[in-house]
Amino acid sequence: MGADMNRLKNATYPGRGIVIGQTPNGACMVQIYWIMGRSASSRNRVFVRDGDAVKTDAIDKSQAIDPLTAYYPIEVWGDAHIVTNGDQTDTIAHALQNAGSFESALRTRTYEPDAPNFTPRISGLVDLGDSHAYRLAILKTIVGDARYCSRQFFDYETAIPGMGHCITTYMDDGTPLPSFEGEPFAVNLFNDIQQTADVFWDLLDSDNRVSLLVKFICPTTSDLVIVNKYGKNNGDQSIDI
Repeated sequence: MGADMNRLKNATYPGRGIVIGQTPNGACMVQIYWIMGRSASSRNRVFVRDGDAVKTDAIDKSQAIDPLTAYYPIEVWGDAHIVTNGDQTDTIAHALQNAGSFESALRTRTYEPDAPNFTPRISGLVDLGDSHAYRLAILKTIVGDARYCSRQFFDYETAIPGMGHCITTYMDDGTPLPSFEGEPFAVNLFNDIQQTADVFWDLLDSDNRVSLLVKFICPTTSDLVIVNKYGKNNGDQSIDI
């Protein structure tokens, strides 16, 4: 399956997105996560570093904060590097701490309660101590009906150098927003973390993109780059963790 970078470039509003894969040289696993926003409240956000995790933070704290927008998109537990689009990051981390699994954790959760969109929960895992290279999952309604939840899990047992798999919350803009359909699609990855951030930031619609992070997970160290469009900490951070 060939890479499809244009799928992101041609979408006005794919929403939040996760990419997981491997650098072309095979040295590091890669996690990418971004958020987008159309309203003032959705754009009132930045990614900030919090230890070995990243959290969303409000730029203007005097504005009302939607609890669905306040969460840790990435956390680390042992060899497990978690990335999600909501507070299910904590659900997965708690399960792993208590002999559970990525899948068992997500079977306790559903899509977000933001009718009429019912935004899917998307999640990913790279576990350096696991036989699987990486996992992705999406929890969403069936044909937009809030009575039914579909939980789809994708296991990638072998990473492909230079390739990642992408999953987004939405297919594109719409009313209500249409949930992602099908399997995660292939995208190209790069050996340089800053190039990776630049390429994926440029693929996102310039009016609606808000924040993006890229994490390289290497055998002995990890690097992180954050790009924020609005507010404090604009630009990039590269940090060993």
